[in-house]
Amino acid sequence: MEQTLRVGVISSTHGVRGEVKVYPTTDDVNRFKKLKTVLLDTGREQMALHIESVKFFKNMVILKFKEFHDINEIEKYKGKDLLVTREQAVKLAPNENFIVDLIGLKVVTDDGKEFGTLKDVLQTGANDVYVIEDMEGKEYLFPAIPQCILDVNLEEQTVTVHIMEGLLDL
Repeated sequence: MEQTLRVGVISSTHGVRGEVKVYPTTDDVNRFKKLKTVLLDTGREQMALHIESVKFFKNMVILKFKEFHDINEIEKYKGKDLLVTREQAVKLAPNENFIVDLIGLKVVTDDGKEFGTLKDVLQTGANDVYVIEDMEGKEYLFPAIPQCILDVNLEEQTVTVHIMEGLLDL
């Protein structure tokens, strides 16, 4: 299980004083107001950064870190991920999971047969959709609704599904 979770990606610099525009990859963009520190994944290491200020502009978050004072210091980190530890993560409601914890889980049917592997989770307006690859490598889309996704067991690393009528038809 991943010990860090991505909350954003530095997309560009903002101004000349070391601020950056961050594309948020979290469901709750307001969580940046409460964050004191984040980890910058440089590709070689994870660097702890202290958040000095937070602003919002359109769909972006503008962050100022105490460690950087001008554009030249921060510019090389464009495209890099901002992470938080699991302790800093948003508390999940019952039956909620982080997507990163679901990817790679074994998928079994409600009659006990192994079906495949969960490859991705698509977030739509109504409900999430699980992208499941079967044993032959064919992908299927399963709506993440109680009638279809019966159980997610992170300890056993399994997702139990009910194959609804027509779900496997093309």
